[in-house]
Order: sequence, then C-alpha cells, then structure tokens
Amino acid sequence: MKRGANASLTREIPDLTGVVLGVRVDAGSETVLIDNLVVAAILCDAGKKALSDDHFVFFNQLATPDLSVHQLEQALGPDLDQIEIDLGGVPEPVARIVVVLYVNEGSGRNRTLGRLRRCEIRVLNLAGGLELVRSENLAEGLGVETGLALGEVYRYQKEWKFRVLGDGYADGIVGLARDYGVGL
Repeated sequence: MKRGANASLTREIPDLTGVVLGVRVDAGSETVLIDNLVVAAILCDAGKKALSDDHFVFFNQLATPDLSVHQLEQALGPDLDQIEIDLGGVPEPVARIVVVLYVNEGSGRNRTLGRLRRCEIRVLNLAGGLELVRSENLAEGLGVETGLALGEVYRYQKEWKFRVLGDGYADGIVGLARDYGVGL
C-alpha cells in the first residue's frame, strides 16, 4: 500500500477481534542504527492528540492502562517490533492508534532514518497471524528524518480501518510528541 492509502479491516473480516502491527526495517550493516530504533504506539482522540501520556506505548510503558494495546516483548518472525491491538477492548474515546518509529537519542545520535534501505508496516490478523496488508517501502525519500509516523488503525463509523502514513520528522520524537500531544 502506498502512503495515504487505506484498507477496511473489519468490513472485510467481520469477525476480526484483534490485529498485530509489525514494523520491518533493513539498515544493512548499520547495526548501531537498528539497536537505537524505537517503535511506539500513540492512542489518539478524534483531534489526533494522545488521550494522555499513559496512552503512549513504548519500551518503558509496554501497555495502555486498559491493556487493549501492548507492545510484544519479543517480536515474532522478521519484524523489528510488534504492537498488539484488541479491537473490542480499545476505549471508545480512542479514534486512532498511530504507530511511529524514531531514533532513540544517546548512542543513536547522528543517525537518521535516511540510512534505512527498507521500512514497512504490516497488519496481521491476531488470530493465526495471516498478513492482511503491508505498506510500500517507507524508507524511500527519507534523508535527515529521525522520526516517522508509519501508519494508523482508526475508527470509521462502526468499522476499523488501516491507513499508511509515512510522515517524516527531522526533529524525531520531539516532533512526534508535539504533533500528537505526548509529554516527554
């Protein structure tokens, strides 16, 4: 799927109860970059702002308070990281769940996402792990960016859909936090 494209999840699969969002990257021999990449999820209201800082799921906060969204401690298969979503358990105020990738500061400093050869987000059916959709290579066209909004699962009327975003941020987690209303 190209940037901006969307797909219906629950209209196509009415009994879909959950999904896993997997992030795949290829940085070649850039092991320092790979070791400093962080995948996170932000649960947002209709205004595209995080419900609270407790609704930012990442390595220091592996789940939302209601446990409807959590990061798997170890990704299955070839994904760098995976976020699991219990669609029926997501609180009503949540309109979208945005998955982001950023370079953690510190030893990852001076690394950019422009060094990635490939970066994709894919949606898997939680029951059985069948891949439902996959983005195009979102690394194409990146340069100085250190943050990237990959894609989002969102409510549309009474169904859940998925959209590929691919929005880059030269200011990394700071820019992502600013735009999505997360306190750092």
